[in-house]
Amino acid sequence: MKKAVACVLVIFLLSPSVFAVSLYEQWIARALEKRFTSPSISYLLLDAHTGRVVASRWEEPGRPVALGSLVKPFTALAYGQRHEFKYPEFVCTGVAGGCWLPRGHGRIGMRQAIAFSCNAYFRALAAQVRAEDVSQVMRRFGIESQRGEPGAPALVGLGDDWRISPEQVARGYCELASQSAEVGAIELIRGMALSAQAGTGSAVGRALAGAATLVKTGTAPCAHQGQAPGDGYVIALYPAESPRLALLVRVHGAPGAQAAVVGGQMLRAAVDGK
Repeated sequence: MKKAVACVLVIFLLSPSVFAVSLYEQWIARALEKRFTSPSISYLLLDAHTGRVVASRWEEPGRPVALGSLVKPFTALAYGQRHEFKYPEFVCTGVAGGCWLPRGHGRIGMRQAIAFSCNAYFRALAAQVRAEDVSQVMRRFGIESQRGEPGAPALVGLGDDWRISPEQVARGYCELASQSAEVGAIELIRGMALSAQAGTGSAVGRALAGAATLVKTGTAPCAHQGQAPGDGYVIALYPAESPRLALLVRVHGAPGAQAAVVGGQMLRAAVDGK
């Protein structure tokens, strides 16, 4: 009889916490669904610890698409594993060097290259990276490419030859964040933190009133039937030190910086639960 009573007590003590988590996630899902109704916005919100989808509005999230500069951290890891994770400095001269920023970023290292998504830096890095090494890194993070090993432009996030499942890349970033203390990931994580503070993802940082967040943006060829110049992507993990939420957002017909604006608003709503 005593044993039966003990079992009842255990169930009673566990149930409230289980219900609270479920209710919290329902609040988040409803808040996002209510506030962000534009058909141009697609999103996946994950539990960063488990990779479980908490809320979503993304048609065929398992279908591979081009994700632009979201691939850059994985290209960096492929370079790093063959160079003792010592990343070079590089002078970005702007358009002349193939960067999106006309005036260039000047002398930068890996942290700044991630934060400002410098194409010139990653062009130089990709020239020293083997495609099979990148594919190996991606598989280690649970990411499979639709078209085999990527070419040099794809390693920078250019074109649409390298297509990846949004679900997989979101979970890959969760795994990357979980390895933030490891030598290979430290500079990349710092770069994503800088992106939220002053880089291409700074709109996310502003939306969260400066709360430490990890952000990476990207712009890729349009994945929709109604073709636009491109689609903007942002992935944001909050809080930076030990992320519990990972939000991937795509905005149709907009650059990555605009996706960061929307992503920041959505993450704020998710954090507030309203």
